Amino acid sequence: MDIQIDSREKARAIRKIIKTFDEEGINYFSSKLLVGDYMNLDNPRLIIDRKQNLQELCGNVCQQHERFKKELIRARQAGIRLVILVEHGPDIKSIEDVYFWKNPRKHEVRWKWENGRRVKYVVSAKAVDGDQLYKSLCTMRDRYNVEFEFCKKSDTGKEIIRILRDGI
Repeated sequence: MDIQIDSREKARAIRKIIKTFDEEGINYFSSKLLVGDYMNLDNPRLIIDRKQNLQELCGNVCQQHERFKKELIRARQAGIRLVILVEHGPDIKSIEDVYFWKNPRKHEVRWKWENGRRVKYVVSAKAVDGDQLYKSLCTMRDRYNVEFEFCKKSDTGKEIIRILRDGI
């Protein structure tokens, strides 16, 4: 199997993925992709877009919505089956688990001084929580035919190989 890695992937972030490719005897090279981050040259109609955690995905879906939506539309128009692989950890195994996710930005409490008194405040009370993110992901899945897969960071390389080799 030969895997093309998007040239915009940061070398430091994908070191363990590259190590897994080497251990598994996977050939790879770096070059710009139309969408996503990883593609098997034997099946260029299946591409994986890697997200480092739910917070990154949340930022793409909410703050960078237009840019993210354009990428999903570009994939659909090109006949590409796009899989978003989210490295979040053992507590999120499926899109349904996202519903129960607690966004640390919404639930993190800090203290500050106001008029000589300590006052408690929430870092970002308007941050999107799991139930809202879940609904957005379901809409995107249904509207743009994108799939969401989840894994632990330590398993990302193996998951990329599995998805690209087996076509899920």
